[in-house]
Amino acid sequence: MSERTIHLDADPGDWRCRKIRVRPTRWYATVELDRDGYVDAASRRGHAAELPTLYSDAVEKVRGAAADRLWYDGFPGGFVWSSGSRWVALSVPYAEVEAAVEALRVAELDHDYSGLEALACRLALPVDDWLAPGERELVRGVDFHSPPGVFLRFLRGKAKRSGLRLNGRATAGSVWVRPTLPPAQKELREKLPGRYPGWVDRWSGHVASDDAPFRPWVGGRDQDLSCRATPVRFRTVLPPVGSDCRCGMSLKEDWNSGREHADHHAAWTFGVRVAKNLGWLGDLAVVTTQSPIAWRKLAYKVARMPQKENHYDFRSWSHIGEPEETEDNVRAYLLKANGHVIGYLAARDTGHHRPWDLVDDSPYGDADDTLRPQISLVWVAGAYRRQRVGATLVKALADDFGSSVAEVSWSTPISESGTQLARRLSPEGIWVS
Repeated sequence: MSERTIHLDADPGDWRCRKIRVRPTRWYATVELDRDGYVDAASRRGHAAELPTLYSDAVEKVRGAAADRLWYDGFPGGFVWSSGSRWVALSVPYAEVEAAVEALRVAELDHDYSGLEALACRLALPVDDWLAPGERELVRGVDFHSPPGVFLRFLRGKAKRSGLRLNGRATAGSVWVRPTLPPAQKELREKLPGRYPGWVDRWSGHVASDDAPFRPWVGGRDQDLSCRATPVRFRTVLPPVGSDCRCGMSLKEDWNSGREHADHHAAWTFGVRVAKNLGWLGDLAVVTTQSPIAWRKLAYKVARMPQKENHYDFRSWSHIGEPEETEDNVRAYLLKANGHVIGYLAARDTGHHRPWDLVDDSPYGDADDTLRPQISLVWVAGAYRRQRVGATLVKALADDFGSSVAEVSWSTPISESGTQLARRLSPEGIWVS
């Protein structure tokens, strides 16, 4: 299938013309109604061009049913749709492309939404039947058509969103399921009916019939260890923990069940893993704004660690475009150990400094215009702190510039940990800029 455009208005060259574009992808086709110019023209005339509620509801039904159908067929990704009135996009299987085009055309021109309703009904899957209570075997070719492993993965996702425990197993030509409702999920849905509208508990009181199918035992865990067990009791208390982790992420569970926090915390603790395609010939790498993009992207990735930890607005390294030469010789020092970047120092050269004796609340001295290397930021992975990694980076900066550590300038404001490091390296005082 090739990409094509269907014009809905008489003059296809008019910028106000509404059009439907069909774009094929690997797994599905995107059928998009472009109303951008039409909405602008209507707004200039003082007319409302918003989609009617029935129109929007019908589109949402098609989107939900089509997404389920594509995941059922094995599509591993997600979908992003706009919610405005300028573009109406549907991601549908290839078999339903013509029906989607016709449904959008009739809905837009004739305000007839029956085509969208019919399309949603054809795409809808019997998920409620598949997740009905009781032990049963769903046979490929009879109850479903996708590969059993793909179908089981789809059912697990739908069960999780419903608060169910699936207890499923895929075989060569079927999938065994036994959906159950954990007591915690039952209590949650009963307490929050507004969050789960229309939810009905069909599982708690279910009693298996005498002629229920018996799932063949294939080894592994005994399936009867929880038979006649007493449910766990739950109480509501306020855990004595804060909401933020030392790595800068939130301790509260996020949309992907904490995986993002776990990955970030591992990088914050042990350092950022070095890509295998980078030939690292020594322990310390000096990355400039003219270095290959792989090195500049690595510095950009490491710079995210102190940004998240200290809640900075911007990363201390942002040079990931075309190679460029900077007047102040911006560079990043990356220290590697055990295949990870464990230390990071962002630096530049500047000629605007003032001396400071490192005494709290004491004023800075007179201005000095000597060119010196300036530390913009120093960061060390959590597991390597208090092991002189920061001192090693500062000394490398000084040696690289050809000066002593005492001549290095520190960017203000200096954090508490940065002040402690400066006192250890230059107890007589430092330069600030």
